[in-house]
Amino acid sequence: MENVPTWKCAEADEYKYVDENMPELVVKEVHGSGGYGMLVGPKSTKAEVEEFRLRVPANPSNYIAQPTLALSTTPTFVAEGVAPRHIDLRPYCLVGEQIELVPGGMTRVALKDGSLVVNSSQGGGVKDTWVLAE
Repeated sequence: MENVPTWKCAEADEYKYVDENMPELVVKEVHGSGGYGMLVGPKSTKAEVEEFRLRVPANPSNYIAQPTLALSTTPTFVAEGVAPRHIDLRPYCLVGEQIELVPGGMTRVALKDGSLVVNSSQGGGVKDTWVLAE
């Protein structure tokens, strides 16, 4: 499985691409967590994009950018009843002499309608994911 393409803003040519395409990208802090300190370009206002255009060059080694992914949705119980919410899967991978994917994992879910941020610290939740058969 391939990693998501990632542009390092510390690299001049990669930063140039990020700056030119920021409204379509997710820009986040290298050491950030919990969905804080990031820009989801397609879901952001022009003012938020412009803020990042000023913030990133002030400390480019602190930022990376990735394409905005089309996250799947799943039926989720929310206050309004059952509604689709975006999810991402964190598979369980055992690393030793060999790398083994184990059946199942943790699925993170964005509980806010339309949100792509699945972090629990940003109002997201988790669902166990079970693989019942191959």
